[in-house]
Amino acid sequence: MSTYLFTSESVTEGHPDKVCDAISDAILDTLLEQDPSSRVACETLVSRGLVVVTGEITTNGYAEVEHIVKDTLEEIGYTSEESGMHNQEAKILTFIHEQSNQISQGVDDYEGHEQGAGDQGLMFGFACTETKELMPMPIQIAHRLTEKLAEVRKNGTIPWLKPDGKSQVSIRYEDGKPVGIEKVVVAAQHEDMSDKYEDEKSEWAFVNGEIIKQVIEPVLDTFDLPYQNSHIVNGTGRFVEGGPAADAGLTGRKIIVDTYGGYAPHGGGAFSGKDPSKVDRSGAYMARYIAKNVVSAGLAEKCEVQFSYGIGVAEPTSFYVRTFETGKMDDAVLTEICAEVFPLKPGHIIQHLKLKAPRYRQTAAYGHFGREGDNFTWEKIDMVDALKSAVDERN
Repeated sequence: MSTYLFTSESVTEGHPDKVCDAISDAILDTLLEQDPSSRVACETLVSRGLVVVTGEITTNGYAEVEHIVKDTLEEIGYTSEESGMHNQEAKILTFIHEQSNQISQGVDDYEGHEQGAGDQGLMFGFACTETKELMPMPIQIAHRLTEKLAEVRKNGTIPWLKPDGKSQVSIRYEDGKPVGIEKVVVAAQHEDMSDKYEDEKSEWAFVNGEIIKQVIEPVLDTFDLPYQNSHIVNGTGRFVEGGPAADAGLTGRKIIVDTYGGYAPHGGGAFSGKDPSKVDRSGAYMARYIAKNVVSAGLAEKCEVQFSYGIGVAEPTSFYVRTFETGKMDDAVLTEICAEVFPLKPGHIIQHLKLKAPRYRQTAAYGHFGREGDNFTWEKIDMVDALKSAVDERN
């Protein structure tokens, strides 16, 4: 289609699923800080007044799970029943056991065996020139909106906001290029203000006006696209009850939010709570790293990368680079060059991206990609020169 709309969504750190991601990754970071070789597959469930932490962990470190849960809830903003969960009063249950020996022997390095993938699976990476972060425009705007919701809540600009929230952004494309922001939807949990307004309609009008003024318009104005003044804020009228009090949450249920907002494929494996021996995480990070460096090197305007692995095997079972007819060379040749330039085996990926260091709690909300900071090693574009040199050698 020459003209179409594409939509992506994001959720705040107070969304029940993201609460679970944050707890799982906080436990992972705690263990990696003590023992970088920790094997962690940590899953969390939250519901009204309840947190359940389970999974497989093998480590020389120790995590005081109850303290981590309470601290993480407090950081997010769940410190009262009115907010959606009281961090000090929640019932916390823990069911954790060690990783199975059959999996461990396939992942360990030992004489005659190179570290293999922690499981079979497929992973995708993507980059494009739509934003300075080389991310698709819809998901990038959606993340900035939910980040802004958290920012104005925490700094007191909108003190009546609560932690739960969502955003949704529809972008109009013409000939494959974003040309306008067609529709923005925001759900923002807020205090009960019925004592201040004569009816729910008046309360909604106040909330609507403040969210547009303090959140939506400041974010949209940072993007060089025209937008319609037809935003939808709290479409049901009120959003007072939220967080775990309103909906159960689980680790790994926001995999599209975590990646490219549906703009690029997803292999199906979640990230949070998993140490880097799990290629669901490390493979997806490397795929993004490759795609971003390809685009940064000027070799394509769009780049998609896919890996697949077999459990216990170091060499990927498949690997390709695709540029959607925007590449400066044939995709097959570019795939060969990337296979020469970038590490593709799990152990080499972990070492190259320094993935055994604690850094994962901050990935638990607002996307794993398109982020800034030294800890986001997979966002670096430090392989551009190596790619260009390899291309020159082929010419």
